[in-house]
Amino acid sequence: MAVISMKHFLEAGVHFGHQTKRWNPKMAPYIYGVKSGIHIIDLRQTLRKLQEAYQYVKQASSEGKSMLFVGTKQSIQRIVLEEANRCDSTYINFRWLGGFLTNFSTVKQSIGRLQSFEEIAGEKGAYEGILKKEALQIERKRQKLDRSLGGVRTMRDVPGVIFIIDCKREHLAVREAQKLGIPIVGIADTNCDPSGIDYVIPGNDDSPKAVQLYANVIATAVIEGRAAREKAINEGKATEKKESSAPKSDADSKSKKPEAESVEAKPKKPTVKYKKPKGTESKKKAVDQAVTAAPLEKAEDQAPKAKIEEEAEKQAAESESVASATDAAPPAPEADSKTPVEKVQEKKVSEKPEAS
Repeated sequence: MAVISMKHFLEAGVHFGHQTKRWNPKMAPYIYGVKSGIHIIDLRQTLRKLQEAYQYVKQASSEGKSMLFVGTKQSIQRIVLEEANRCDSTYINFRWLGGFLTNFSTVKQSIGRLQSFEEIAGEKGAYEGILKKEALQIERKRQKLDRSLGGVRTMRDVPGVIFIIDCKREHLAVREAQKLGIPIVGIADTNCDPSGIDYVIPGNDDSPKAVQLYANVIATAVIEGRAAREKAINEGKATEKKESSAPKSDADSKSKKPEAESVEAKPKKPTVKYKKPKGTESKKKAVDQAVTAAPLEKAEDQAPKAKIEEEAEKQAAESESVASATDAAPPAPEADSKTPVEKVQEKKVSEKPEAS
């Protein structure tokens, strides 16, 4: 916010209120005193409240919320138009249409009609290809809509914040904003009701110089908030581009580090507290036993082979000695191969002829 002092407020006439008979008792906390039948506003509170409103509007603008300037007094219409255009915001400076916020869908249709009339008129407003009488009728309708809705032709939804000059005159705008829960930043003179206004700025709302001061501060807050938003977006895009443009080789080299470095980087666990599971110990014992038993089995397999060869040699020697003994001994009588039954029959046959 630009440096604003009490001197600027005094030069702009911010401290002048209305006559004492026209005051609103709810504005008593912001009144400093009375002079010549006119209430004097406490400029210390005005400065503090203006700074709070500036910080809020800047934060809201950085979050992407839109601002609507409202001031329909004839003496301040030009100021509202210039400051709203300076910060690229919407404005209403002719007349507040009833239901502008609460019935915004109908208002959007009127905005569409205004845009269609502008397309028919063309860039130069020549109404080419249209009869003169019809062109005059369309031009009257277009001018009427442009006075009321010319400053909100780019609006697609209800605004995020409303800045109202003279909250007593624009009581309809205050009520509609309260119904929809839209934050209000309002200039409240001594004859206004500050209840329902989120950020009250006590001050003179009739002096064009004072209104120029308020509107300039709020428009500056909107510009700075948008600049901060764009800066944050650009920084985010720059970081994304750097990450995407990083070579893959660097990523591979980072991922393929030596195992020793990775082991050193990891915290070492104490070996004393580590206990192997029983299953792994039994498996290891079985493997060790198998390894130790393998050479023993080979030795046992070789030992019986040697014994068998020795026994075979002994049997061959014994058979040779038995064969030599049988050759030297006389032949043994032949064994009687007849059975006892056959012998009995032979005896019977031999006894029969003797009996005859």
